[in-house]
Amino acid sequence: MSVVSVYCIFGSADEAERIGRTVVEERLAACINVLSPCRSVYRWHGEIETAEEVPAILKTTASQADLLIARIAALHSYAVPCITVWPVDKLLLSYAEWVEGSVA
Repeated sequence: MSVVSVYCIFGSADEAERIGRTVVEERLAACINVLSPCRSVYRWHGEIETAEEVPAILKTTASQADLLIARIAALHSYAVPCITVWPVDKLLLSYAEWVEGSVA
């Protein structure tokens, strides 16, 4: 199976849904799960910052991952967005087929 999960952090649920809808429409991702807001603590320009952000998980194939990362980055409001790819070790065959068919 070639399915991977792409984890992203967005500035708002609206941004996550807008970008998620775009990449699903463009067949770069099969779906997006927009999660509850989280509290983030991070260093930015030498200062410690705290913000409420929205994590999301998108599902795609390994072969589409680089295109998906580039598209999310282009649409994202952050100068340096968190976009990471997580390998999927095992999954339901019918789900894998759905993801692969959705981004084909």
